[in-house]
Amino acid sequence: MPVVELNFRSLIIPVGIVRFFEIFLSCTAFSLAAASGHFQGTYGTWCMFTWCFCFLVSMLIVVLELFGFSEKLPLSWDDFTSAFAMLAVLMIFTSSIIYPSTFITDICSDNKCAYQAATTAMSCVCFIAYTIEVGLTRARPGDRSSFLTTVPGLLKVFEAYVACLIFSLVSAPKTYKTEPGQLWCIAVYSICFIVTLFIIILTIGRCLTYIPFPLEKVLVGYNALAVLLYLTAAIIWPVFNFRGNPRPSSGDSLHFWNRRLGVTFLTFFNLIAYIVDLVYSSKMVFVTSTA
Repeated sequence: MPVVELNFRSLIIPVGIVRFFEIFLSCTAFSLAAASGHFQGTYGTWCMFTWCFCFLVSMLIVVLELFGFSEKLPLSWDDFTSAFAMLAVLMIFTSSIIYPSTFITDICSDNKCAYQAATTAMSCVCFIAYTIEVGLTRARPGDRSSFLTTVPGLLKVFEAYVACLIFSLVSAPKTYKTEPGQLWCIAVYSICFIVTLFIIILTIGRCLTYIPFPLEKVLVGYNALAVLLYLTAAIIWPVFNFRGNPRPSSGDSLHFWNRRLGVTFLTFFNLIAYIVDLVYSSKMVFVTSTA
């Protein structure tokens, strides 16, 4: 029978210690939310899913590294763990904002409110823990062995996540009309998301080395194209949604107007992310290679 050698060193290195905090904090967060009994609705379900998902994946990572199975998996382990840590940062950051703003009221005096406040605190500290992991695993300047540990790679995760948030806002009926300008924006969000997600999957699956062309320069070209596409969306989306459409005072119209405003802000966030991505990618390809 094959002998499994336990890798106890993975538990005592800084990243391993941080992961234990992540497991404890995410478990505490969803346990407190469950104890409060108030996590219903779309937003509550999202927050509970986030904490449970991060808890389970972090546990899986710790177990696989402890038993040495991570080295036997047909994927880039460093890219996978780095991408997950970045995704967890974004998901828990979102939950740390959504949960208190949705479930904590102005008047707070009972045990339920105490549970909700403690849940928010645990979620915020968990966000800090995952942020520390991203900082510990991020590639140092000049190291490009694992793409998703570099700044452009982490930005790819950010860009895909923001696109998912945009889709969640435009998925509701009446959020946008079937006008050419708005349909163009939806196409921009969809195309950039699909390509970015494809790059992430190929990187984790160690498939980039089989592509028969200079991938780094292609990524620079894609980032430049994404900047131009998002620039058009950042101009067209507000024009088609807010021109002659002032903010309603109340009702469903106000709800959908706020969703369109959220899409506007997220569009600019992703535009900035793609610009930064383009700058870093160009620097890695042209400046570093020349030096």
